[in-house]
Amino acid sequence: MSHVRKQIRDAIVTAVTGLATTGSRVYKTRLYPLEQGKLPGICVYTKAEESTPITVTKPRTIERTLEVMLESYTLAGDDGLDQICLEVEEAIYSNAALNALVKDVYVTGFEADFGGDGEKPVAT
Repeated sequence: MSHVRKQIRDAIVTAVTGLATTGSRVYKTRLYPLEQGKLPGICVYTKAEESTPITVTKPRTIERTLEVMLESYTLAGDDGLDQICLEVEEAIYSNAALNALVKDVYVTGFEADFGGDGEKPVAT
């Protein structure tokens, strides 16, 4: 059996694959930048995890808080990012497989970045 972090990432990838805006362009890494032909797209990866013991005696019960990043890339600017975010949030909040793995899931923040290094500006 795989680590629960991987199971959660996989459930998120499954939940956000097939969205109206990004389709099947969902990637389980952020190692490689998305090229224009893969846009709009989403990268899913684990950023951090915090563990807190809930019980003192062994075997301890541990509560974990996992931070999973979803980076969306689009040529459509703010409006495109907002549409992807809407679709992602709806997909994640209604995903039964993910809800079976976690006690709660919620968006903790949003940050936009706009790069013009390539042929066309990309919103992230």
